[in-house]
Amino acid sequence: MNVFVAGATGYLGRALCDRLVSRGHRVTALCRPGSARRVPPGTTPAPGDALDAAALASALASDMTLVHLVGVSRPAPWKETQFRAVDLASVKASLEAAGRAGVRRMVYVSVAHPAPVMGAYIRVRCECEQLIRSSGLAATILRPWYVLGPGHRWPAALIPIYRLLEWLPSTREAAARLGLVTRAQMTAALAWAVEHPAAEVRILDVPGIRRAAQC
Repeated sequence: MNVFVAGATGYLGRALCDRLVSRGHRVTALCRPGSARRVPPGTTPAPGDALDAAALASALASDMTLVHLVGVSRPAPWKETQFRAVDLASVKASLEAAGRAGVRRMVYVSVAHPAPVMGAYIRVRCECEQLIRSSGLAATILRPWYVLGPGHRWPAALIPIYRLLEWLPSTREAAARLGLVTRAQMTAALAWAVEHPAAEVRILDVPGIRRAAQC
């Protein structure tokens, strides 16, 4: 398949590009001008700004699946201004570019919700989801809570607590929805979403991500 990855040099992007290339897909990796050397091996660099719809449209083709991984690194409750300037603005630019280029399929990483914390982040990601729903694109929206991996391992200490909460009937649903996934599970689920396009808008919550990763 022909895949365009926005956010290809990030925490999930590099691992996803490696997986897609290993599975025989053609991958175009969006990168900042002058940063082509940072794109994963086997991908085609596409220098451009994730907030520039015109630049994105020029790099897209109608047969591509657009994978959107752009966002503020290490989200925190006090970063709402950044979320709106980067996360929300980049989705708006991607959707405008997709419309210009005739792209019909999208894969987007959102966040699990509702949740008792990270309200600003969740609000912005929900706005992004609504924009995608309104765009008419066939889209898979993945909703992880925390993705364990290199440099992102501290919540692993909470796994015994999660197991207890999943066992208790009163907290089972929330513990599953706000569960932890690994970067390997996320990249496997993202690749599955690319290879199995949604007919309309499909949501993969944490249990869905884990199931897709096993396919």
